Amino acid sequence: MGKVHIVFGPQGAGKSTYSNKLSNEVGGIHLSIDDWMWKLYGQDLPSSMNLKWIMERVERCEQHIWSLTQKIASRNIDVVLDLGFTKREKRKQFQQLIAEHNLECQLHYITAEHTLRRQRVLNRNIEKGETFSFEVTPGMFDFMGGEFHSATESELAEAIVIDTNP
Repeated sequence: MGKVHIVFGPQGAGKSTYSNKLSNEVGGIHLSIDDWMWKLYGQDLPSSMNLKWIMERVERCEQHIWSLTQKIASRNIDVVLDLGFTKREKRKQFQQLIAEHNLECQLHYITAEHTLRRQRVLNRNIEKGETFSFEVTPGMFDFMGGEFHSATESELAEAIVIDTNP
């Protein structure tokens, strides 16, 4: 069975960059929530931010991503889940699903200092490079920063911790 990698950390820490690198290293499949959301719902985004609308669609994507994860891992291929995992409960939920399906789980906590993360997000908006899916405004960055649940001691004890500060 393939291993399931849960990549989490605050916005702009480098989760997508790390997930791309990790999936190449392990010969795995990288599944990114930003990619799914943008390709499936990007053209339908409401003109003003509607968190309820967004979260309903995130949940749908996560359900389908989990279904694919099971199929891929059952074929002895690693899966790198780059789903944000801002909420501790969501990380726990996926860890439980992984355990229930007798799959191996590896946590990866990506971290960086706030000012650096903010600058990365603003630069990504301008450069529109490999990890760009959609523009993240300063207001969105600030909002998402307040939504992130820091890693617990037990999560850190199980995680590979990557500090992307220079």
